[in-house]
Amino acid sequence: MSIAPILIVGIAALVGAAMLGIIFQRAGRSIISGGGLGALGGGVGASLFMVPLNFCTFEPERTPADNFLGILLVVVGMAICLVPLRWWFIVRPQERHAPRAIQGTFKGWLTPWLLLLPTLTVLVLFLYYPFLDTFRLSTLIVQPRARRTPFVCMKNFTDLLGDPAYLRSLVITLAITAAIVVIGLLVSLLIASVAYQPIRGAGVYRTLLVWSYAISPAVAGLIFFVIFNPIGGIANHITNNLFGVQLAWFTDPNLAILSVILASVWKSLGFNILFYIAGLQNVPNDLREAAAIDGANTFQRFWLITVPMLSPITFFLVITNITYAFFDLFGTIDTMTAGGPVGATTTLIYRIYQDGFTEGRVSYAAAQSVILFLLVIGITYLQFRTTARRVTYGA
Repeated sequence: MSIAPILIVGIAALVGAAMLGIIFQRAGRSIISGGGLGALGGGVGASLFMVPLNFCTFEPERTPADNFLGILLVVVGMAICLVPLRWWFIVRPQERHAPRAIQGTFKGWLTPWLLLLPTLTVLVLFLYYPFLDTFRLSTLIVQPRARRTPFVCMKNFTDLLGDPAYLRSLVITLAITAAIVVIGLLVSLLIASVAYQPIRGAGVYRTLLVWSYAISPAVAGLIFFVIFNPIGGIANHITNNLFGVQLAWFTDPNLAILSVILASVWKSLGFNILFYIAGLQNVPNDLREAAAIDGANTFQRFWLITVPMLSPITFFLVITNITYAFFDLFGTIDTMTAGGPVGATTTLIYRIYQDGFTEGRVSYAAAQSVILFLLVIGITYLQFRTTARRVTYGA
């Protein structure tokens, strides 16, 4: 029997004991209790991913990339176990004895858990279990119509780290996502600032602005495919009449990316406008009037009062637009460019489709799915840890 599993679990237990012991000591609790719980959490956390993988990432024949992924999985497993222990024994007692500033909280624990049970059930069945099964699939070599599925540990993940095509798809995805979020929110806020004004027929006008959100990404891609069609599209008709040039929208990589961004921004425009209109209607007029009396011009009132008051909605829209750009672009790209030209619009979600369904590399696509899922979670968590601190709730 290899000594590596015992050594890894032992080190994780020592680290967990030291961490929770220090946390318990600072909170005025028993350092021995903290150390014991930390050792238990660290050991269990290290085994959480390593036992199903049979500690394969630390086998002698594995590469440094495999070792790194193994250490990362151990750290993640420890965090999954240690963070709830810290919350249960340190944070929760402090919250329980702290003065309640918010009314309407539950007195017991049973009622909130019963209310959360339907949501948790759906999450377990349709999110967490599929994720774990996809992770299991990513550790195998799966081929269509093949009976044998050999275990290859983290080879699919380490291959991805050295795949230039995959890394290029990652850069393309991040660039398109940033453009969709920035351009989409700026244009939506400008349109919403005009649309929320009290004018006759405002309800009909706002409904027409929102309708683009009701169509699917594939239909949006089809509409813009017709618009940017090099032969009979209206875009080339306009550029030819104004400037005497016809652009190769779907054969030039930069123009292809631009066309996908424009179609995606237009698709999500109605959703963003709807929320910004609701937010603008709740910005107190007395604040703008007071600023006007103090000498602030229109732009200063908008930038210093309206924009900060819309920060909760902007924060929500940033998260939803990032999620849309990572997952829902597939239909738009498939109908417009099919990932071309020369892979210029092949995002992460589209590469998963190409590898899994077109090329039959199921386990390789499963590894990409796991990375994409964790990437979105990481970006969302980073948003909550950074941007959420600057969000202003209330007047």
